Amino acid sequence: MSDIIQLLPDSVANQIAAGEVIQRPASVIKELVENAVDAGAKNIRVVIIDAGRTTIQVIDDGCGMSETDARLAFERHATSKIRQADDLFSLHTMGFRGEALPSIAAVAQVELTTRMATDDIGTRLTLQGSHVVSQEPVACPVGSNFKVENLFFNVPARRKFLKSNATELNNILAAFERIVLVYPGIAFTLYSNGQELMNLRPGNLHQRVSDVFGKKLSQDLLPVEVDTALCRITGFVGKPESARKKGAATYFFVNGRYMRHAYFHKAVANAFERLVQEGMQVPYFIYFDVNPADIDVNIHPTKTEIKFENEQAIWQILSAAVRDAIGRFCDIPTIDFDTEGRPEIPPYDPHRDNIVAPRVTYNPNYNPFSTNIGGDTSKRSKVPTDWQTLYEGALSDKEEPGETSPGLFPSAPESIVSDKSPAHYQYKGRYIMTAVKSGLMIIDQHRADIRIRYDRYMAQREKGMPNTQRVLFPEMIEFSPSENISMQRSLPELSAMGFEISDLGGGSYAVIGVPAGLDGLNPVVLVRNIVADAAESLQLSAQSLHEAMALSLARQAAIPEGQVLTNEEMERVVNELFACSNVNYTPDGRAIIAILPQKDIEHLLG
Repeated sequence: MSDIIQLLPDSVANQIAAGEVIQRPASVIKELVENAVDAGAKNIRVVIIDAGRTTIQVIDDGCGMSETDARLAFERHATSKIRQADDLFSLHTMGFRGEALPSIAAVAQVELTTRMATDDIGTRLTLQGSHVVSQEPVACPVGSNFKVENLFFNVPARRKFLKSNATELNNILAAFERIVLVYPGIAFTLYSNGQELMNLRPGNLHQRVSDVFGKKLSQDLLPVEVDTALCRITGFVGKPESARKKGAATYFFVNGRYMRHAYFHKAVANAFERLVQEGMQVPYFIYFDVNPADIDVNIHPTKTEIKFENEQAIWQILSAAVRDAIGRFCDIPTIDFDTEGRPEIPPYDPHRDNIVAPRVTYNPNYNPFSTNIGGDTSKRSKVPTDWQTLYEGALSDKEEPGETSPGLFPSAPESIVSDKSPAHYQYKGRYIMTAVKSGLMIIDQHRADIRIRYDRYMAQREKGMPNTQRVLFPEMIEFSPSENISMQRSLPELSAMGFEISDLGGGSYAVIGVPAGLDGLNPVVLVRNIVADAAESLQLSAQSLHEAMALSLARQAAIPEGQVLTNEEMERVVNELFACSNVNYTPDGRAIIAILPQKDIEHLLG
């Protein structure tokens, strides 16, 4: 029998490795920019066309490569960053495996132009699908210029499953932000289809956060700094008022490398446990300096999963450092000028001795089960004698033949509305309870208002007549480059819902008008939350995107749980709910109504 095991060709092995290392255009940019950082570059420029599908170009002014190194860099496991296995436990560079460049060359057409400062002339190397097409001397500046074209040209299945340009550009910006936040001393520039998205000048960390995420966020940051024998932790955490439901900037870095760590995230969240609403996230930018021998980076090709030797001890240090930062912020005294309408509390006077304790009076003859209070017939309890009419039809011994299962109404609810009681009861500020023919109807007021508002916003879009209310003063709002992509796509739909927003350029906008009926809501928070929800729906059609944004707006504007309603307000909610397209469920499928049948009530009290 002949031998059947054989070594794979290098081109095939490189394509297999590329499946792990190069997942999308953002992976290419991450690897090339990290290489530029390792090369000592002070200025790095990234140019992309069609979200990286057509062209990705990374230009740096680093040390460059010699003619031999340029050719050898595209060989598998060829690297200048480690020499032996022990070097894996003392890494001081971003890359170390020597897989990135050969993986990129295996699935794209690559052109490298590079020159070292000691050379008079540089080298241009052209590769296609792992094969060297040409190599020639060329005049070029010091540094390296990588040009990657037609990504996945020879792997059609991988290219087919790339997402839309907006989604891929979002991923590129996310990868770019993770690098620029680590190296504030390096100047970075990012261009997309000829448009400048980022131009970051060298500076300190606080300035870099401000340049990437806007001045508003940088003003809400608290410094974190602690130095121990195990690690040094620096960075910033947001103030409690900077918390968001979605889209909060949360970043961990260890030894200059971005990482995801759910355990450490819990330490930060616990510090804000009683300071922010449940489900809200506080932004943070936290940097760990740890002995490289105490961590393991070599777990996954993306290098975002890192193991710590003293994980539990570092968790406690991080938790204490964040709590200390919050405590120092809360210790700062504030001057409160908003005292209008508050009662005057006189200061304590130790010399005042004519203070009389308050007296409590009560009626010893009071009997709650007697209709006569204290024997005085004039104070008889005035119980309405016709109260049974309020529940007429609800006390019938037999169920109506059209009765449905609990929580669902028949297809023609008009009869239910006409037979309901005009008096309602609000339970725990959350549920509206009213009597109907079939029993006791329970309505979740918050979910009911979500359905009412959602149907209203969708009807306005179909009619093309949004009801806009101008704000007294325009509200300014800033978006980071990644958020601005979602904002640009959401602008037409926001206008269709009744928002009037002016684009000021550079990710800044002015909110001039909002949909009518949103009194008391912060327009800036409103728009931010809608755009954050829209960012999760980049693959949807325009109609589906509008539905997602209408649902987001309805959730924020709906009657909150715990708000006390008058009987007239509850009557309005019930009537408007039964005029909706679906009275039973919210647009995202949560139940609005539950019915406790009359027979079940009688069984409970029988």
